[in-house]
Amino acid sequence: MSRLFETEHRRGGPEKRRLYAAFELAYTVVDFAAALCFVIGSVFFFSEALMTAGTWLFLVGSLCFALKPAIRLWREIKLAAMGDAEDLAERYR
Repeated sequence: MSRLFETEHRRGGPEKRRLYAAFELAYTVVDFAAALCFVIGSVFFFSEALMTAGTWLFLVGSLCFALKPAIRLWREIKLAAMGDAEDLAERYR
């Protein structure tokens, strides 16, 4: 039976491991992008002329942080769907 947020997904077959790794990479890239936006935005706030750009960077960084749980949920749904489709359908009827 396949369930959401199981740690066994990372130890599944080659296809599951590949998918898990791809989503982990996406999650990490978004994490770095968010951090970079916040660091650069913070530096921009030291200059009056760059404050508007800094504000936009804070917004982009916040959107990146909001994207992180969506990536994890999308990954878990895809991994769960790779399991027993009949069992998955029964649980969500």
